[in-house]
Amino acid sequence: MKYWFLILFILNSCLITAQGSRDSVMVVVNNLFDAMRNADAKQLKTCFTDSAILQTIIMSPSGTVKVRTDQVNDFAAFLSKEAKGNADERIKLESVQIDGALASVWTPYSFYYKGKFSHCGVNSFQLVRLATGWKIQYLIDTQRKEECGDR
Repeated sequence: MKYWFLILFILNSCLITAQGSRDSVMVVVNNLFDAMRNADAKQLKTCFTDSAILQTIIMSPSGTVKVRTDQVNDFAAFLSKEAKGNADERIKLESVQIDGALASVWTPYSFYYKGKFSHCGVNSFQLVRLATGWKIQYLIDTQRKEECGDR
């Protein structure tokens, strides 16, 4: 009987640790979208590593796939010129995977600009756990205006 209690205690401890890691990863992701809604460039920059990569997969009208690369500083500069509430990206969490200092997050989204639907897609985040906590190292997303499901 003693061993069952010990096994349950260990399993519960592992689940709590996994949930805590998952939550700490999602804090960073949610902070990014809070920064966007609040037009807070300084907060936005704290979500990323110094060498972060931002990319967007875009389908041209001719059907060619293109990948656009942006800099965090350029994204922050754009955001700093927006009014609070202009950039509202609403996400749905689909998965969080963690292995040591690496985390991967998948979030379908709908983006609203100045209160109107703009586009939808999926975000794929790669985060790394540094001494200062989780930071986004790589963010790639898709963008489309149709086939968005329920917005």
